[in-house]
Amino acid sequence: MMRTLLIRGMLVGLAAAALAYVVAWFLGEPQVALAISFEEAKAAASGEMHEHEVVSRTVQETFGLITALIVYGVAFGGLFSIAFAFAHGRIGDFRPRTTAALVALVGFVVIYVVPFLKYPPNPPAVGSEDTIGSRTTLYVTMIVLSLFTTAVALYAGRRLAPRLGGWNAALVAVGVFAVIIGIIYVVMPAVNEVPADFSATVLWRFRLASLAIQLTVWGTLGLLFGGLTDRALGRRTAGAPAAVVGV
Repeated sequence: MMRTLLIRGMLVGLAAAALAYVVAWFLGEPQVALAISFEEAKAAASGEMHEHEVVSRTVQETFGLITALIVYGVAFGGLFSIAFAFAHGRIGDFRPRTTAALVALVGFVVIYVVPFLKYPPNPPAVGSEDTIGSRTTLYVTMIVLSLFTTAVALYAGRRLAPRLGGWNAALVAVGVFAVIIGIIYVVMPAVNEVPADFSATVLWRFRLASLAIQLTVWGTLGLLFGGLTDRALGRRTAGAPAAVVGV
């Protein structure tokens, strides 16, 4: 069963990558082009020599982008299937499609939205080359802390459920998550390297495009994987006791 779920998750991740590419092409790439134009104009105004591109923009926005999204989609599809297998039957008596939707929602918020609100993505021309390493470290650290906080909140919710009931325990878990993340936001250093003359509209649209791409990936994983798994388990268990999916 786990092998079937893993393969299904990777295939759904591939479909998610295809849809994400369409979103990236129409929403993200125009903002990247505008940001690069700003960077080139600024370099020309200061008399800097234009650096020769190792990889052309055409390759970057076609083959390069497609390859990156495929690797990302397939990898997250596999991880999503493992998370689904662990969650199904353990977070409530839900149908597979409901469990998949909940896992996708939690994953989207924890892995992307929480780090996004602290360290939102920036297009080219925003950020110093000298701080790429430190900014990447901060972003990855934020993801790890978000996952750790989620584990703490889930543990608190499970421990309190017998005493408070499922709904109240879930509210307490959300409150614990929000409080800890708020403290982390305050403690973690801020990063602000946006040039004063950079277009706020381009920056805003680029970040919205990034959000839309991630929403497409996680939404596809939750809805398509859940629907396929629900149908597969329905056929498997027709006329037989319900199967237990787990790791």
